[in-house]
Amino acid sequence: MSGQRAGLTRRGALRLGAAGALMAAMKPWAWAAGRTGLHGLSVFGDLKYPAGFSHFDYLNPNAPKGGRINFQPPYWYFNQNPQTFNTLNTFVLRGDAPPRMELCFDALMTRATDEPDAMYGLLAETIDVSDDVNVFTFHLRPEARFHDGSPITAEDVAFSFMLLKTDGHPNLSQVIRELVSAEAADPATVVVTLSGKQARDTILTVAGLPVLSKAFYTANDFLAGTLTPPLGSGAYKVGRVSAGRYIEYERVADYWGRDLPVNAGVANFDAIRVDFFTERQTAFEAFKKGEITFREEFTSITWAQDYNFPAIVEGKVAKSLFPAEKRPSFQGWFFNTRRGKFADPRTRQAIATAFDFEWSNRNLFFDSYTRLHSWFEKSDFAAVGMPTPEERALLEPYRAELPTEVFGEAFVPPVSDGSGRDRKLLRQASELLTAAGWTQIGNKVTDEEGAPLEVEFLIDAAVFERVLAPYVANLKLIGVDAWIRQVDPVQMQARQNDYDFDVAMYALSLEPTPLDGLQQIFGSNAADTPGTYNLAGIREPVVDALLAKLASVQSREELLAITRSIDRVIRAKHYWVPNWYRPFHNVAHWDLFGWTENKPDYAFAPETTWWFDRDKATAIGMAG
Repeated sequence: MSGQRAGLTRRGALRLGAAGALMAAMKPWAWAAGRTGLHGLSVFGDLKYPAGFSHFDYLNPNAPKGGRINFQPPYWYFNQNPQTFNTLNTFVLRGDAPPRMELCFDALMTRATDEPDAMYGLLAETIDVSDDVNVFTFHLRPEARFHDGSPITAEDVAFSFMLLKTDGHPNLSQVIRELVSAEAADPATVVVTLSGKQARDTILTVAGLPVLSKAFYTANDFLAGTLTPPLGSGAYKVGRVSAGRYIEYERVADYWGRDLPVNAGVANFDAIRVDFFTERQTAFEAFKKGEITFREEFTSITWAQDYNFPAIVEGKVAKSLFPAEKRPSFQGWFFNTRRGKFADPRTRQAIATAFDFEWSNRNLFFDSYTRLHSWFEKSDFAAVGMPTPEERALLEPYRAELPTEVFGEAFVPPVSDGSGRDRKLLRQASELLTAAGWTQIGNKVTDEEGAPLEVEFLIDAAVFERVLAPYVANLKLIGVDAWIRQVDPVQMQARQNDYDFDVAMYALSLEPTPLDGLQQIFGSNAADTPGTYNLAGIREPVVDALLAKLASVQSREELLAITRSIDRVIRAKHYWVPNWYRPFHNVAHWDLFGWTENKPDYAFAPETTWWFDRDKATAIGMAG
């Protein structure tokens, strides 16, 4: 979804003079260079909320506390698994942890989700920035406490950051690789030093990292899988737990940060419960009975046909649409190019061409989806049409290394005739296989050694079979030996972590201002690191060169040119079969909740921003 020495180490550091300011203007974060006592940070210096603000505009600071939400998480992080869990250790690669364990931990800063890249002090009261913008000094709030009442110190912060860099989940450790050190200058002051090679948002990532208890993780192995609740400091702590079945997060009544402006209107439920189901239908039945009270529906046929049960008719359950976030995102079936059979982009393009989205959308999705084109879909960071002059300037030095398609219209998947077996597209797919060196022998295509082209689609839920079955049938028509293999959720996560698959589905929502995390998706260094977001095994020297430019990006316009250029290259290389998206969250919920109407543009978190409405609950007989 977030140090140390040299430069500013005290609040009284001198501001830059005119000459220094001119030099600072030539490098990233010039707006913050040499400043002290900052209450917030943002990538490009835009902060909506001034020092002393009372609350975020999208929250209700008077939201009542109480009640509970039985919640099915629509997204998750790190090693978390929405279908089962066997550990409460969520910040490492090993094991399957329950979603929302992060609620138990505070960070130095927290995001304002109505801004694309702004953070405000949580554990940190103020921040000082060095002249070279490589050293950030965080001054901790004296009242900050862990759940056992012990103070949160700079030693805890420094210990946490270096531990996460060394042993944390790859999606944490890799994005803070330019963190040089984190040191405690005194019990209330931690100094974070970056290498000078960091991206603009690296410090925001660091400031958003969970702060762990040094005492707890000195006595307990950080890497161990365990069901012992960790010592945290957040608004929630682990309550009742049944491994693999459910977890309850209990609101901490004496939470140290409950009166901070950044927390006004959040953490309203006394309990957040997550139940675990290996099958979607079982989860849906639990929702119908009221055992689950909030559910985001991702299956179009269920949304269209199955919300007709008695609680809907009686008005006890509501169906609501909430606008999707303005965040770049993608979803698709990813080719594992670590396997030689997928090495040629034409092979990958051929397999992708056999998917008939138009037929699937009409017959399976009730025309509710739009086809994905970009790795930065739903945002300005996506490439569209011909390259702009700024994009051409970035790409032209690498023309000899790139396919000519990169310099034309950005690739979009072909549109079928909607028949389910578009002969023209299937013929194009066959021609691409031939061009890639495959030979048709009988009803199979084989390589030069006679081995057939085999493709296994790895899934962890039966619901995907209805989409993949006609796709697999089309692949067989062009001689590709394709099949579907369903595994349990633990196997699915393990095989994705180890890149043990042919083709696997994955979806990811990026930060509103995507920067440092892009290395985890597109960078060659991430291709062989277990557990990263680079499922496809992308190794493109040109992309690596473009990613390297993120460290010195000066403006949002410059960032747009870089991401669009990356998008063009990756799309032209056909690393995936792009899926689909819709512009709304389809949410079903028992009529128990209240929320503000001004949903923020960059997040949707009902479990922390909605509240229990006792009058509504009483009206439908669920107030107890």
